[in-house]
Amino acid sequence: MRALVISGGGSKGAFGGGVAQYLMEELGHSYDLFIGTSTGSLLISHLALGKIEKIKEAYTSVNQSAIFSNCPFVTKKDKWGQEQININHWSVVRNFLRGAKTFGESQNLRELIGRLLTEEEFEELKQSHKDIVVTVSNLSLHETEYKSIKEVTYEDFCDWIWISCNYIPFMSLVKKDGCEYADGGFGSMVPIKEAVDRGATEIDVIILETEVTYYNSLPSKNVFSLLTNLHSFMIDRIEKQNITIGKFAANNKDAIINLYYTPIVLTTNSLVFNKEKMADWWKRGFKYAASKNRELNEIRD
Repeated sequence: MRALVISGGGSKGAFGGGVAQYLMEELGHSYDLFIGTSTGSLLISHLALGKIEKIKEAYTSVNQSAIFSNCPFVTKKDKWGQEQININHWSVVRNFLRGAKTFGESQNLRELIGRLLTEEEFEELKQSHKDIVVTVSNLSLHETEYKSIKEVTYEDFCDWIWISCNYIPFMSLVKKDGCEYADGGFGSMVPIKEAVDRGATEIDVIILETEVTYYNSLPSKNVFSLLTNLHSFMIDRIEKQNITIGKFAANNKDAIINLYYTPIVLTTNSLVFNKEKMADWWKRGFKYAASKNRELNEIRD
């Protein structure tokens, strides 16, 4: 059984989409199992449907307002041309006055998910042999949970995709089934082990970080940039742990893992959704996958 695993990574999901497009359209890879975390969960349903152009259009035309119903920060470029975030004080105060537990809200993303994935498409996937699995973090039970399309309703599945993407405290904290849930990346950034546990024998893994650690965070200018840097540090540790555990699980089951990292640091803040950059990242992902496979073929020859 072949599986495709796509990690979290916010706006960098555009790069992952380009890699997946090459693997499916140029190499002809057909997957029985799709597992995504955060932005990866947004990609996998349409990849499983074979509707790559549809999800590509969404990723290369999205902006901040398509994600945030109440955006907690504003962005501006510093003297080096890098995008730096500053607190949107009025939006944050307004959110707290409403009784929210987070700085911002992402209801617009939930609406976007409902528009992108129709109920007919959901039923088509549910009736197929393919399994689509979304990673979420249950904060109440301190557990990572995996939600299969085979086990839920349409509305619930859209909710789980949305929840998997909610990078708190900047996005919505969701209460569902009596528990508080957040971004799947807080528990499993790269769910390789879950793919192995579900029976995958060959796994293509798209990791939306560089393989080698680079200096990829700008100095903290305010509490928001400090929080994003802190979150990035924690997520990076989780990601490396997931990969190590995944490799160990695969070795024990004689499963093959093919890893696709981003070759360069794409952005220092993956919560900034710039459609021009994301369109470029999709193209880069496609070209990178092509280049990597050419190199592999040359080594084999």
